[in-house]
Amino acid sequence: MTTPLTVGENTVDSLLRLDRMPHIWCQGCGIGPAVGCFTRAIESSGLDPDKIALVSGIGCAGRAAGYVKLDSFHTTHGRALPFATGLKLGNPELNLVIFSGDGDLVAIGGNHLIHSARRNMDMTVICINNFNYGMTGGQAGPTTPLDARSTTTPYGNFEYPFNVPYLVAASGATYVARWTVLHVRQLEWSIAEAMTKPGFSFIEVLAPCPTLYGRMNKEPKGLDTMHSYQERSVVRDGADPKDVAIDSDGPIVVGKFVDIERPTFWDQWKLLLDRAREKKK
Repeated sequence: MTTPLTVGENTVDSLLRLDRMPHIWCQGCGIGPAVGCFTRAIESSGLDPDKIALVSGIGCAGRAAGYVKLDSFHTTHGRALPFATGLKLGNPELNLVIFSGDGDLVAIGGNHLIHSARRNMDMTVICINNFNYGMTGGQAGPTTPLDARSTTTPYGNFEYPFNVPYLVAASGATYVARWTVLHVRQLEWSIAEAMTKPGFSFIEVLAPCPTLYGRMNKEPKGLDTMHSYQERSVVRDGADPKDVAIDSDGPIVVGKFVDIERPTFWDQWKLLLDRAREKKK
């Protein structure tokens, strides 16, 4: 993950809808830096922006689809992956990127997440994990760490959270990574690498939500929250995903955990067509 990036000075501006600024995200939110990493990764990947489609669901991170100069789709809650699947089946030449949050992708969209990974659909998922439902009031979600406080768990969360990298790896993802929003170079390169890899790629991006989650858990304010996530991070490329669960105040394991080869959905479909044609003869 140390490969240097070649990034143009105006990459971000050229891919953002500046006429829609200022954006809606709160001060100290990590979604903005994640969007910046994504736009810079497009250039370093060498992909044609005209062949990239961005799909998002409902939630704070889902609003990213409205700020980029790409073919983009802001879909219904939890349904970003089915929309993206339909786009890929309709136009296999598209490079599909799903940019949404933990509530949208892992909670209401959790069933679609595991089956998209199982099918090994050729797409890249960027999951912004801020450990709560930031847009609707800071409620606990499926990634809220045990004992963490939220507006619905004021005395601490008592439900075990998902270890998301482990979930998608076990479901069949061919590329799985996790970074915080202050690991900007690593995150940029990881997104570029994921977008150019065949199969289902998944990157969990840990982003602070100072307005709700941070306030409830007495985290540092502003940029200090991002620094605290980075300081707790331990880079461990190749770590077994089952060992990278996150505690409310423990170390955070980041890095590239999975990078394997597996036939994609389209590979399997073509094999089936070939067998069917041969049988018909």
